[in-house]
Amino acid sequence: MSANPHDHAAEEAHSGPIKNPKQLLVAVFFSFVVPIFAIIGLVYYVVSANKPAGANSGESMLLGGMTESDQKKAVAERIQKVGFVEIRDANRELKSGEEVFKAQCTACHTAGVAGAPKFGDAAAWAPRIKNPFETLLNSALHGKGAMGAQGGGDFEDLEIARAVVYMANAGGGKFPEPAKPGAAAAPAEGASAAVASAAPAEAASAPAAAASK
Repeated sequence: MSANPHDHAAEEAHSGPIKNPKQLLVAVFFSFVVPIFAIIGLVYYVVSANKPAGANSGESMLLGGMTESDQKKAVAERIQKVGFVEIRDANRELKSGEEVFKAQCTACHTAGVAGAPKFGDAAAWAPRIKNPFETLLNSALHGKGAMGAQGGGDFEDLEIARAVVYMANAGGGKFPEPAKPGAAAAPAEGASAAVASAAPAEAASAPAAAASK
């Protein structure tokens, strides 16, 4: 006589889906190992998204998102002295007044903002060009009113002076453009050298002329 089919079905229902040790190992793998890899991948993704480009992930985590070179640069900037000397090329070609104007002055003087006399506006420049050029240059170099000091920046004082002349003359002024200090001295030095070289020749020709008489 065969076993009761109802009892056999009840036994299968209580036994569960795992039938052998192999199925148990597979279930354990998917229950524990796969989630662990998923967590590791998520952490790596978060760290990679927040680190600086090109930085090593471990280095980035240890230095708070900064590379070692970035940290050294930041420290050097904090401990550097307040004042420093900038060495410029003394032989570079000086800019013209128009070039300096376009680079440094046009923001205010082209539109005439912040009380600046508008470029080419004779009425705005009339009371200013009545002053000596030195007064205009001093105001430009050291600042006046809303205009900050223009000296000590990217351009030499002579270049700022050329820009002042360029603007003032566009407004009706007649100021000569400042020349480089060595430029005026060069022709004079050449002339004095020519005179000095001519003197011995004249002295040598004098006895010859006397002897011929």
